[in-house]
Amino acid sequence: MSIYLKDIPLQEAEMTLFAALESAGLAGPLGFELIPLDEQAASRVLGEACWARVSSPHYHASAMDGYAVRSGDTKGASLTAPIDIVVLAGGEQRYPSARYLDTGDALPAGYDAVIPIENVEALDRAGQMSAEIRHPATIRIRAAVPPWSHVRPLGEDIVASQLVFPAGRLLRPVDLGALAAAGFAEIKVARKPRVAIIPTGTELVNVGGELSPGVITEFNSIVMAGQVNSWGGLALRYPIVPDDMDRLAAVVSSAAETSDLILLNAGSSAGAEDFSARVIAQLGQVLVHGVAVRPGHPVILGTVHSTNREVPIIGVPGYPVSATLTCEIFVRPLLYRWTGRSNPEADTIQAFLTRKVHSPGGDDDFVRMAVGKVGDRVLAAPLSRGAGVITSLTHADGIVVFPRGVQGAEAGDEVEVRLLRDRSEIEKTIFCIGSHDMTLDLLAQFLEKKDRRLVSANTGSMGGLLAVQRNEAHVAGSHLLDPGTGTYNRVAVQKYLSGTRVRVFGFVERVQGLMVEKGNPKQVSGLLDLTRPDLTYVNRQRGAGTRVLLDYHLDKLGIHPESIQGYNQEEYTHLGVAAAIASGRAHCGLGIPAAARALDLDFIELYSESYELIVPVVFQEGDLLGPLFDVMEDPDFRQSVLGLPGYGIERMGKLIAEVG
Repeated sequence: MSIYLKDIPLQEAEMTLFAALESAGLAGPLGFELIPLDEQAASRVLGEACWARVSSPHYHASAMDGYAVRSGDTKGASLTAPIDIVVLAGGEQRYPSARYLDTGDALPAGYDAVIPIENVEALDRAGQMSAEIRHPATIRIRAAVPPWSHVRPLGEDIVASQLVFPAGRLLRPVDLGALAAAGFAEIKVARKPRVAIIPTGTELVNVGGELSPGVITEFNSIVMAGQVNSWGGLALRYPIVPDDMDRLAAVVSSAAETSDLILLNAGSSAGAEDFSARVIAQLGQVLVHGVAVRPGHPVILGTVHSTNREVPIIGVPGYPVSATLTCEIFVRPLLYRWTGRSNPEADTIQAFLTRKVHSPGGDDDFVRMAVGKVGDRVLAAPLSRGAGVITSLTHADGIVVFPRGVQGAEAGDEVEVRLLRDRSEIEKTIFCIGSHDMTLDLLAQFLEKKDRRLVSANTGSMGGLLAVQRNEAHVAGSHLLDPGTGTYNRVAVQKYLSGTRVRVFGFVERVQGLMVEKGNPKQVSGLLDLTRPDLTYVNRQRGAGTRVLLDYHLDKLGIHPESIQGYNQEEYTHLGVAAAIASGRAHCGLGIPAAARALDLDFIELYSESYELIVPVVFQEGDLLGPLFDVMEDPDFRQSVLGLPGYGIERMGKLIAEVG
């Protein structure tokens, strides 16, 4: 087979891989081992059915501290006609009689019930009340007891020979107790598949290593090892291998002797230095090079030779999201198969898209989503599509798969979301859409302590108001300046939300100004400098409050946007603007001092503005947002906000206006 990249449909790729596994005798469990029944057995997979070897309990046991009696001897006992029963000790046996038992003691032969100690009166030999409640001469009872009351009969929990667990069960901690009670001291479990994870690339350094332009921290192997271990495998992380064909081939060949599966995390496209396919072809066979999925299409599926067998190998794309999803698609089903388990069906939920999604028609497109419930509708908000954006997975609540031949969906379309979180978390999610502000991250941190999760989408102030209008947000952050009145938010809220009852709450007063390179080498002093030919500006997106603020002051100064180099270069957050300046893509941009400090930039203060929260009344009066308003009154939260440069909190949590 050619080693050159050629995408094939996902289903065909899966069939090709598993046909090769079948041919190599690797289609089922890899083997089994006997292990002691101890805490290490949790999360192992049973290799055979477990039939109870003993009953539990294996004798009739007292369920209470009390007195063993014959139920027939208690007939007729009542409050007005009590019955006295002699308490026996030692081996003496006569009836009627009682014997004292602690919880768990065996029920003596001839007795069929236990009376709890608190239900008897202790008498001494003279028939007087006795303080010796555990060793009286006689007990007096004032109620009859039915047979087997307060007794755990033999086999109450488990009866010898019954099925305790079938083969293929993933053992939970409580399951270990059931197996012990059923008489097992060791158990047969599926052997953990050994998975070698080999990161490659001359540009990579280990976590904590020194970074410089072109040098990347290697963390894919950490993520993949965590996935492998959580799916029942045993991850074996190898050191980083530089881009050298011979060295890489030697490491892969060595790994094949000791591993059941190899994950080769290297460049897997058709570039000159993408060695994965060539190494696999040299040591074995390339079965598939390119699968029609996004992200992750350059994946390689193949086998390499070891001394005694064929070892499957997967060339995993280097981008983090592609690597993670490749493991989800191919590695998890394989590990489940090798440990005798069925691949579990994903928990799914129906949701409505908040914006249009474009998908390539020839690929199965895996799109990450933030999911929340706004009113009675579950919404799915698409996250960043970049294959290198690992935070799009950490922030994702679920994934929507757009199959081959489907070129996306429109805003408002209903889609099926494969959940990555427990659905109970969705019910506790606050959707905050609108303008970016760094205090929202602090707000999210404090809300976590109050059993709420804040999901914020940076669409700009105008985008936030429109999301509220469409009933797609619980809260919108906004700082829209009205050029005519010089006020914030009031005019825009009246214009766009007149049909929706909303309340405007103060949140922060903040400074806006120009972020510039450290040391301000271009000697920028204000907006008039933006027209200089040696200066490149980076802007916020259309509809952002910061963009509106800039345009307002440019108009006052008589500056035309066309005269500013970089005016159309857009970022969606203050941190995005700061990153563009710190990386040299631009010399300056309008933003907040907290973002400048975060990336070690200089800051030129220009304006003050009000950043406010727009909240539909129906949500403000519900339970979901209660903790948000509590946090705004929290002294620790307020102090944390004041710890960031350029913020004031004089109006935080105060009702500013009501509209609709």
